[in-house]
Amino acid sequence: MLEIIVFPTILFGSLALIFGIILGYASKVFQVKTDPKIEKINEVLPGVNCGACGYPGCAGYAEAIVQNDVEINLCPPGGKAVMNQIAEIMGKVASEKEKNIASILCSSGGYVNTNFKYDYHGIENCKAVNLLSGGPNQCNYGCVFQNDCIKACIYGAISVDKTGMRIIDIEKCIGCTACAKSCPRKLIKMIPISKTINVKCSSKDKAFEARKNCGNKTPCIGCGICAKNCPYKAIVLSNNLATIDYDLCTNCGLCAKQCPTKAIIDNKKRGKALIDFKKCIGCTICAKKCPANCISGELKRMHIVDQEKCIGCEICYEKCPKQAVVMNY
Repeated sequence: MLEIIVFPTILFGSLALIFGIILGYASKVFQVKTDPKIEKINEVLPGVNCGACGYPGCAGYAEAIVQNDVEINLCPPGGKAVMNQIAEIMGKVASEKEKNIASILCSSGGYVNTNFKYDYHGIENCKAVNLLSGGPNQCNYGCVFQNDCIKACIYGAISVDKTGMRIIDIEKCIGCTACAKSCPRKLIKMIPISKTINVKCSSKDKAFEARKNCGNKTPCIGCGICAKNCPYKAIVLSNNLATIDYDLCTNCGLCAKQCPTKAIIDNKKRGKALIDFKKCIGCTICAKKCPANCISGELKRMHIVDQEKCIGCEICYEKCPKQAVVMNY
């Protein structure tokens, strides 16, 4: 009886010891060595795992920096402080990237400025609402206001105003893209913080349907006026909807001035350009660069700005070699 218990115990114990030795040896031989820089970078990253960098979490980004030599300025939550720490670890020069912020491309979405086709009483989830006959609002492209974006934003950068509109606080927004990913209708886009012009609409309906479905009557109707008149070819019209190429946009504001439905919003504070006759040499650069054609004057003579036509784009102010243009706010 004792032999029946002792022999198997010794046998299995011996086998366990042998396999343990083999596994221990194999772990040493086949060990995948991790670059210590990866661990150091992973430690300085914020650990939010938001994916805004384009990689699967902070660990994935740290690995990509070391192994694939990707840019070190792709972490919005970490900002400049984290970028500088990574630069020190990698022995690189830090080059700050312009911050992207969230923009809600829908001028409706509020309780008082949306046309409804039914009253919704159910799960407070945008994806769930969107699956139910395309949502309660008549516009199949607009905000369904169930606050998935607010829940996704851990920085408290999105709030609801008294009319039910979702508002982005650009001071709090760190550009993590979490809200954009949460929106089932893709109404939230990430745009450079320096760009102040937005098409506040995502409707692809034709003009009549767009006007009928939008409660505040400010939809993009696909008229193409903005695209035809943009001097920088920064606006493209597709599927009855205007979209802005921010790589080409100069913030001149001409499109917002000309939009017949006011679907294009200009958030820039604008003044009027004035020319200092003491400094102006009549080089004509301002007149050639003006998208509104509001500057006139002969070569080597003082130029004049038509205050009625001036849209406050500040391009003449930026381009004048003699600093003869001033902005009057």
